[in-house]
Amino acid sequence: MLKPVSLPDQKNKQAEPVIAPDSAEMMSQLRNLEPLLEEIERASLPQGKTIVVMPAYNAASTLNQTLQDLPTGIADEIILVDDGSTDNTVELALSHGLTVIKHKENRGYGGNQKTCYQYALEHGAEYIVMLHPDYQYDSRVVGITIELLKLGICDVVLGSRIRTRREALSGGMPAWKYLANRFLTITENIALGQNLGDFHSGFRAYRREVLETIPYEHNSNDFVFDSQVLAQAVHFNFRIGDIPVPVRYFAEASSINFKRCVKYGLGTLAVLARFWAQRLRIRPSKIFFSTKIDSEADNRIQLQ
Repeated sequence: MLKPVSLPDQKNKQAEPVIAPDSAEMMSQLRNLEPLLEEIERASLPQGKTIVVMPAYNAASTLNQTLQDLPTGIADEIILVDDGSTDNTVELALSHGLTVIKHKENRGYGGNQKTCYQYALEHGAEYIVMLHPDYQYDSRVVGITIELLKLGICDVVLGSRIRTRREALSGGMPAWKYLANRFLTITENIALGQNLGDFHSGFRAYRREVLETIPYEHNSNDFVFDSQVLAQAVHFNFRIGDIPVPVRYFAEASSINFKRCVKYGLGTLAVLARFWAQRLRIRPSKIFFSTKIDSEADNRIQLQ
């Protein structure tokens, strides 16, 4: 026969409060978990090779600073394409263990990027980040742009130098350049149906599919290459986003003069005209013709 189990007297027992850890203890526990949480977050993201490309011209005085700010291990490979520099950019890049490609002659800013992207695609990059080695853009945010691509939020990510007018001007951006940027960016947003803060940033990240689709090899070898790439990305329905990047203007940072800026601005407006001529089928343009499109009918429509 089973004996009855006697339970303790609950009436006379006083409940004891649960003591919550103080804030310092909680923060200590959270800090101990941070490495594990970061590892879990990294494991949940799609994997793929990341290559950072640097189009360089006489960047020896700023390359060290740019690389020092770049987070360790953020890229599988860093490529520097030297466009006929007359300083020791190549030697310095090699001393840092970068992959260096040297042009025998200066091919221009757009021509430099073409080599950058061709090499990155040929060597299996899934995510490509263009970072100027002139220290104008904060390389600490490279990891954020890559995560936005990996999460599938954007296909193209730009670094916006113009979060506020005061911040841009206090960072050294000339007033005339700020006004020109605002005019062109507003015009491009309207013409291309976007809502970006800075269409003319040299800090950009792409998913592989973007560079495989847009015919960037037909683009200009000059600075207007950048405007053409964004118009092409819109034409092929890729998603473009941006993040704020602190601006730095100083003597060593590369920047084009007023005359070149006027030429660039007029070239950008011409790109918008070509975009709408293509969309309205008034005048086709080869910069909007993609060899990746399988349907011959679709290709013919683009060229009509």
